[in-house]
Amino acid sequence: MRTSELPSHAGQIAFPGGKIDKADQGPLAAALREAKEEVGLDPRLIEPLGYLDLYLTFSGFRILPVVARVEPGYALTLNASEVADAFEVPLDFLMGPENHQRHTRDWKGIQRQYYAMPYREHYIWGVTAGILRNLYERVYGA
Repeated sequence: MRTSELPSHAGQIAFPGGKIDKADQGPLAAALREAKEEVGLDPRLIEPLGYLDLYLTFSGFRILPVVARVEPGYALTLNASEVADAFEVPLDFLMGPENHQRHTRDWKGIQRQYYAMPYREHYIWGVTAGILRNLYERVYGA
């Protein structure tokens, strides 16, 4: 969960990520760096599996999600200036279509549809839920 002090998407649930820096060797290197910077995830514990389709947001961002397996037993160290909380959600919950809600919202005068996947006290929605839905569609061919 992003901190409430961030200038954009404050308090929202998000995956670690950000822009590809000039020093990064590509999207995977950027993803590994961001995961280390934001939640202290050691890159040696990550086994990249591949990429999902490019995700284009209505606000103009292009996101290339990296799918990876993380070794059990890891410990996170949250970057307090960016991350307020981190939590796990079972994959079977995220891949259950009965947990994929569709909502409509007015955004700057335009009706936008988005996914939401409420889990316990957490409200996963928007881009994060959309990326998870894309993973579901890739795995299950929906």
